[in-house]
Amino acid sequence: MTTYDERASHGGAPDRAYSRVGDDLTAVVERVRDSVEGVIEGKPEVVRLSLTVLLAEGHLLIEDVPGVGKTMLAKALARSIDCSVRRIQFTPDLLPSDITGVSIWDQQRRDFEFKPGAIFAQVVIGDEINRASPKTQSALLESMEERQVTIDGKTYELPSPFMVVATQNPVEMEGTYPLPEAQRDRFMARVSVGYPSAEAELQMLDVHGGVSPLEDLQPVAHADEILKLIEAVRDVYVAEPIRRYVVDLVAATRTHPDLRLGASPRATLHLLRAAKASAALGGRDYALPDDVQALAVAVLAHRLLPTAQAQLNRRTSEQVVQEILQRTPVPAERARPSADAPRQGGLGRGGPGYGQQPPRRL
Repeated sequence: MTTYDERASHGGAPDRAYSRVGDDLTAVVERVRDSVEGVIEGKPEVVRLSLTVLLAEGHLLIEDVPGVGKTMLAKALARSIDCSVRRIQFTPDLLPSDITGVSIWDQQRRDFEFKPGAIFAQVVIGDEINRASPKTQSALLESMEERQVTIDGKTYELPSPFMVVATQNPVEMEGTYPLPEAQRDRFMARVSVGYPSAEAELQMLDVHGGVSPLEDLQPVAHADEILKLIEAVRDVYVAEPIRRYVVDLVAATRTHPDLRLGASPRATLHLLRAAKASAALGGRDYALPDDVQALAVAVLAHRLLPTAQAQLNRRTSEQVVQEILQRTPVPAERARPSADAPRQGGLGRGGPGYGQQPPRRL
């Protein structure tokens, strides 16, 4: 890959627009990360995954026991970006129209007027999503996949960027409904916040003991900046061996004896897009197998259904994905696109598949 400096030294005009995109990516992401980490103590990996899903145009499911900061993580991410934010508190009596909207008869105009629901925002926070009935949960299916809502035969486009950040308690908790398979499959990744370490919890007492840090949290990035970053992430180069590696991992879940439901083709796309975003966050314009491996559990595990025997043996979906990662051969071939070959991406320039040279800061 020809770097910016190499192009200049060979007499070629440096691609200054490409350099600016890289600088913007690093600067904006760092601002958002620092903003969220100022609220969520001691969980940098959770914050990184949240940013990965945002830049990969996905939706995030945060699952854990009450009181560990699920809603606070969602709010911190939403408030760090200057965009429209709506929060939906899911309850058993919540109706689908409360989410998507409803057409109301206007007496003066003598016509129906559409009243948009809470889904019409750039960042939608769904708190305790599994406390609503499956009928209400299904109201999110079209909006999460197609980024639109159809009411009374009319289709309404949702704003961009669009991201659903949903929280849920474990299914064993009282008064919850398991998410349908179709609903889980639309979430790009699932993350558990977990309990903080003793040091982080002590620091939390100092920071959160008096007032919530969310009250002073100000936007550090604009929605237009996020859209530019999303466009840049789309162009991250993924070599053919790595794309085949993604397919092999997903295919292995469909034939594993401990699973009665494997990952869908949508999961394959989500894993690839998440790997691209992870590469960009790592300062590279090309993906590595490490990007895929680091995200495989978060992207695949929540879509899988273990068999009854596996559940009796206390085998979890996460353990199965880890086993698949150990058994699936990691691609060893080095791939570099030729100068005149069509590229899949590369943030402005064709890059190596992986292992060609040290990562270059964007």
